[in-house]
Amino acid sequence: MKAPLSWLREYVRVDATAHEIARRLAVSSLEVDRVVDVGVADVADNLSYLRVGRVVEAVKHPNADKLQLCQVDVGEGEPRQIVCGAWNFGAGATVAVGLPGVLLPGFPGPLDERPLRGALSRGMILAEDEIGLGTDHDGITLLPDGIEPGTPLADVLPLREQVLEVTPTINRVDLLSMVGLAREVATLFDGELLPVEVEDPPIHHPEWVDVAVDDPDGCPRYIGRVIKGVAVGPSPMWLRARLHAAGMRSISNVVDVTNYVMHVFGSPLHAFDRARLDGGRIVVRRARAGEQLRTLDGALRTLDERDLLITDGVKPVALAAVMGGQESEVSAATTEILLEAANFEPIGILRTSERLALRTEGSNRWEKGVDPHLAEQAAVLASRLIVDLAGGELTGSVDIHAGLPEPPVVRLRPERAERVIGLAVARDEQRAILERLGFQVSDAWDVTVPTWRARDVTREIDVIEEVARVVLDRVPATMPLRRCVQGHLTREQRLRRVIEDVLVGAGFSEAYTWSLVASDPDPAALRLPDPMSGDQAILRTTLLEGLVDAARVNLDAGNTAIALFELARVYLPSGERLPDERWRVGGIAEGGFAAARSAVEALYDALHLDLRVRRTARPFLHPGKAGETDAGWLGELHPTLLDGSWGVFELDVATLIAPIPERILYDDVITFPPLRQDLAVVVADDVEAAALVDAVLAAGAPELREARVFDVYTGDQAGAGRKSVAIHLSLQAPDRTLSDDEAAVVRARILSALAERFGAELRGERGPERKPNRRRSRSPG
Repeated sequence: MKAPLSWLREYVRVDATAHEIARRLAVSSLEVDRVVDVGVADVADNLSYLRVGRVVEAVKHPNADKLQLCQVDVGEGEPRQIVCGAWNFGAGATVAVGLPGVLLPGFPGPLDERPLRGALSRGMILAEDEIGLGTDHDGITLLPDGIEPGTPLADVLPLREQVLEVTPTINRVDLLSMVGLAREVATLFDGELLPVEVEDPPIHHPEWVDVAVDDPDGCPRYIGRVIKGVAVGPSPMWLRARLHAAGMRSISNVVDVTNYVMHVFGSPLHAFDRARLDGGRIVVRRARAGEQLRTLDGALRTLDERDLLITDGVKPVALAAVMGGQESEVSAATTEILLEAANFEPIGILRTSERLALRTEGSNRWEKGVDPHLAEQAAVLASRLIVDLAGGELTGSVDIHAGLPEPPVVRLRPERAERVIGLAVARDEQRAILERLGFQVSDAWDVTVPTWRARDVTREIDVIEEVARVVLDRVPATMPLRRCVQGHLTREQRLRRVIEDVLVGAGFSEAYTWSLVASDPDPAALRLPDPMSGDQAILRTTLLEGLVDAARVNLDAGNTAIALFELARVYLPSGERLPDERWRVGGIAEGGFAAARSAVEALYDALHLDLRVRRTARPFLHPGKAGETDAGWLGELHPTLLDGSWGVFELDVATLIAPIPERILYDDVITFPPLRQDLAVVVADDVEAAALVDAVLAAGAPELREARVFDVYTGDQAGAGRKSVAIHLSLQAPDRTLSDDEAAVVRARILSALAERFGAELRGERGPERKPNRRRSRSPG
């Protein structure tokens, strides 16, 4: 949600800056993504170049059919000549003018005087998108008549705005409203919460509003109001600018009012063209199997019995709480509207929204559970604004419900609150915090929960949390005093910390990604029966998806040398009701296969494990650059998944650490020098180097202490379909220095075993050497 600060300040009086508000909200209430400065840049005296102007004369440009040549009074005594391409105004219009030198949003540099088709233009008559108040560029911005020419434009229009971009948690739907945010800010800063005071339009010519609710469980409250004689047209600039800053597109005065009120109270509304409703009536019911509705986005949607519909008794006119239908859409020809201010059951709305893959600002609120008590306040404010902005008369209103839910009452023990919070919070302060948040506290500490929090504050601990989050700033930035030590880390916990330390030391940064995802490569992955959103509907079976997304975000932000790892759980299908939870470590880094290999090698070396990599094929890995170990896989990410060359790996932690003994036993250091030899064998191209090494170690025991591949050659000398693998051997005995004859016997056993198992042929060999061979190969073999 985007919350313009000027709008927020209409409901709370507080001295705090935008960044101070953002910091306190982020600590206590919700996630604040950022604070954005929008509109015209307020640098130097830039705003002084923007003024109100009155068009003295407007004629066709003598050299261009699509341009007007205007004389505009901007309070300088003599009018300025300005060339303009818009035709939605004429002489006498009050307009917004930018003088030479102004820097406008989206313009590469300051505005200057320049000739246009032979006529000097000494400024610009501005459209709303040129001053950051909207997206419209079809015509210039027309201001109300009567404003004195030369008046600073900043005194008339909100040219500068600071916007808080916030994301409330699932249970705090009240914070998806300006009033809800204002209440939080007033509590955190001990400010004054300003009420929304509005007078309901009178009903002089009452008429019956025909509304029937056939499914009261799905629609526990429905307020319907009829307003006749409206004139649908553009909204005033203040409303268009406010919705634009809040991230919404202006449509018309009537529709804009419904969106405006939704942002004020968090209770969505909808307006129907009543003339297009059969009999002017509303019937709320479940859809019939196969019933269809063309929604406002133009899509024809097929419904089933689970979907809640708004109908006119004959045909569907809206998908309840999600999106209206085209057949009842308010248009420029509308003169009579039926305003809906209702309340809907959240789970059913969530399921419909998910099944139809249709998310809207309204459904986002309804699926979290909107307070039914808000519907009346929203209806009154919307009625008042429609009558004021579109004219007309309120002629009828109906409110259908079977009784509104009573707010819950919870007993609070102030002394327990202090113990749980861990801070001294006086009783009077606890009471004051709760009352500022809208709770009522009796002398006996019976706490009446406000209706907008009735869904998530139901227990004493919930009430304590309300006090705790307001005083979080007092928590000292020190570790708590520890007087004794109880318990210790398990073996797996200790080794998980080693894994984290190794990867950090290898240049990786730790990432935290969602356990719940939108999709998963395993078709058997567990899907939540009632997910809160489509983006978090499935329990992940791999860390890869989240790491790729995290790398993409960093890449889009312009970051370089990206290397991320995550040590977290995955949830594997078990065939039972609950999944098999496994700890996995995964990573992604720029640099292709080599980056993944080096990270995995570092892990195995630190854990004193032998790394054996076998060829494999995975759909998400680059063909020919994929390997697996007993614990997992590694390779180069398939290039279609992310731009660039990326190394990725994922290992099962329990499998990885299983070979590590509880106690490590060391062999005595052998004082006799090793005898080192190299041999090269030619084998079929599909023979894995790791398999060769395993066979060499088995055949060369006990004298063979080490065997490793240092070169792999494919070419004419190896033969078609074959390759040469060079292996370094280190032979050593604990009681003597091995002779060349003894080494020859071991080598013969090795060659015999390789020939029998792999059909290997000796390509070449190097004689014995008493000095260490320091050549190394990074080839994956």
